[in-house]
Amino acid sequence: MSSATDVAIALLLGGAFGTGAWALLMVLPRWAAPSLARRVAPYVRDVTDPAGTTVWTAVADPGAAIAGGASAVWRAAQRRATALLGGADGIARRLTQAGKPADVTAFRGSQLAWALAGFAAGVVVVIGFALTGALTGQSLVVPVLGAVAGAVGTDLLLTSRARVRMDRIGDELPTVLEFLALCLAAGEGIFDSVARVAELGSGELTGELRRVVLDVRTGDTLPDALLAMSRRLQAPALGRAVEHVVAAIDRGSPLAGALQAQAVDAREDAKRRLIEQAGRKEILMLLPLVFGLLPLSVLFAVFPGIVMLRLGIG
Repeated sequence: MSSATDVAIALLLGGAFGTGAWALLMVLPRWAAPSLARRVAPYVRDVTDPAGTTVWTAVADPGAAIAGGASAVWRAAQRRATALLGGADGIARRLTQAGKPADVTAFRGSQLAWALAGFAAGVVVVIGFALTGALTGQSLVVPVLGAVAGAVGTDLLLTSRARVRMDRIGDELPTVLEFLALCLAAGEGIFDSVARVAELGSGELTGELRRVVLDVRTGDTLPDALLAMSRRLQAPALGRAVEHVVAAIDRGSPLAGALQAQAVDAREDAKRRLIEQAGRKEILMLLPLVFGLLPLSVLFAVFPGIVMLRLGIG
């Protein structure tokens, strides 16, 4: 049995021993002062435990002890990762653009979980190399690469989801603006038009409009709710449309014409983005042609001649 195999078995046995020792330590009597919730709970039992069924004793179940200790350690690790990595504003913006709650700590926890999963997968690969006798010095970098891949992959996935959702909002913007202009031309007010579009529409932008309607019905003004939506999403086309609508509301200008003009501008902007995207795709389409089909065509044209020269034919 090689030394690498001994190390792999030692890691497995050490992990099992550490888990058991942790369980034993968690069920030992606590010498520290009880928590504030435990000290206050008996005096507010009518709120915390009206039936009087909760017994405030130490945890005696090793499984519950392990789960409680692991959750506490995991929350502390999430906070530490958030403070260490930083970038909370950018993460919160991308989470909002992706349609997720702007909880940076939860995202860092997910990123940390995928990093640990990548590290564990790398450790399994290294152990497999060790058991087969193919362990080298370079293979010890695999766990680190797995952890980096998990963390970076989570961040790239969030960026991709945010970009896809913002593209959908940009595609839906002209239709929503035209629908609002149609409702205003039919005689409805601006808030009733927004509420109707939010109720009848289905999409990412109409979902944001439903949030705007909810904010207005809970006390905000319509301009403030629209500006808050623009700040959350930070979409240039949507921001311009919201600024023009808010300015028209403040000045008492006709809203139908302003919305129709914004819809035309949004369609022109979407057309421009589509042309730019087509140009980038055209360049990408040249890659398989230049590096794949062209060398293969040259090979098919030259190879028969080389074979004939080697055989002395012709």
